[in-house]
Amino acid sequence: MLEEYPIEGKRAAEIAASVERAVGSGELEPGQLLPPMRELASRLEVNPNTVAAAYRTLRERGVIETAGRRGSRVRSKPVTTARELSRLDVPPGVRNLSDGNPDPALLPSLVAAFTAAAEVSDRRPGLYGEAAVEPELARLARADLDADGVPDGPVVVTSGSLDAIERVLAAHLRPGDTVAVEDPGWHSVLDLVPALGLRAVPVGVDTEGPLPDDVRAALEGGARALIVTDRAQNPTGAALSATRARALRTVLGEYPQTLLIEDDHGHRIVDLPLCPLAGATRHWAFLRSVAKAYGPDLRLAVLTGDAVTMDRVQGRQRLGPGWVSRLLQRAVARLWSGDAVDTRAVALTYGRRRDALIGALAERGIEAYGRSGMNVWVPVPDETGAVARLLHSGWAVTPGARFRTNAPPGLRITVSTLDPAEAGAMADAIAAAVEPAPARRYV
Repeated sequence: MLEEYPIEGKRAAEIAASVERAVGSGELEPGQLLPPMRELASRLEVNPNTVAAAYRTLRERGVIETAGRRGSRVRSKPVTTARELSRLDVPPGVRNLSDGNPDPALLPSLVAAFTAAAEVSDRRPGLYGEAAVEPELARLARADLDADGVPDGPVVVTSGSLDAIERVLAAHLRPGDTVAVEDPGWHSVLDLVPALGLRAVPVGVDTEGPLPDDVRAALEGGARALIVTDRAQNPTGAALSATRARALRTVLGEYPQTLLIEDDHGHRIVDLPLCPLAGATRHWAFLRSVAKAYGPDLRLAVLTGDAVTMDRVQGRQRLGPGWVSRLLQRAVARLWSGDAVDTRAVALTYGRRRDALIGALAERGIEAYGRSGMNVWVPVPDETGAVARLLHSGWAVTPGARFRTNAPPGLRITVSTLDPAEAGAMADAIAAAVEPAPARRYV
């Protein structure tokens, strides 16, 4: 198996670097099993403890994962592998419902906002030593947060949701700590947590959000943090209901030391009311990205939270990138103040597309979920087979394995560009794809 790429080195750092180089180059592929520690130690003529230290380093770096007696293998999406390697290859002519992108037709024009922001920058260029957050952006963000019942706190600007989540986790946790994550949940979070040297413990999700009993079990088991998606959860479309939020706040009240991170993934594309958990614990963070409503290339999220957490995040940010482009901040403020996105219209459009597919699947006896946002989750018995058969019939969807740990198999279908008139054909294809293959007869 590994003869094509001999792992090298005498010291733990050299062995770990050798494996990491191979993963980065593609010579060791995602999911590939690594040799047992004693076997590799014998081959390299080193102490088994040296190999154990190398494997520990690779786990903490998010390159490999270990499953007890089943051994160690390269992670399905290791931090050293280019993201492109994990994408589904969609042939020309195939309808792509796998990418998780918003409908470009529903994104606003950026010309006027950036022109206005650039004119301000021409008159008053941004310089070192200025405030990291544009006052107008902070004012607009805080007004929205107040209206939605998010507790008061400083406003910080980061380069998107994942940047915010990473900075908050790093502000409180250390390698080896455990984080409770949604299952199914956003695959980028599932990859980020181990890349930080943290351990993820899965928490079940239904249409109303994380299951309170699962959250309690995770916190009882020592999880120091919980990451929750409030609306438009990726991949299931779940959204926290008022009843579920009350139940979760009760659980969190029993563990006030928990670091709570909330991602309002559906900001300005969902018209369901927000039911925040923020403030239920001593340390918390609440974030909103502009990616889904205004375009993924606008790498900006606003973040608020308790004073200690926000101070730590800003302090560390100050030592690194310093700030998110104030030109970008001004442009986003202009988009917000000008109501560039009609939230209700966008939410209704995505809702019609979700409902059309879910309804068509129900008519064919297939259960599907999608309470908010742009994704629909379809439980299936065999992800790999279903994805392959759908691709053959002209539809590209994402296998649920990218989004789950212990949850049953499923498919994520991004309906953002799915015309309701196509729902029937899509449902027919799914129905055919999930049917058991006909038994072969041998004479």
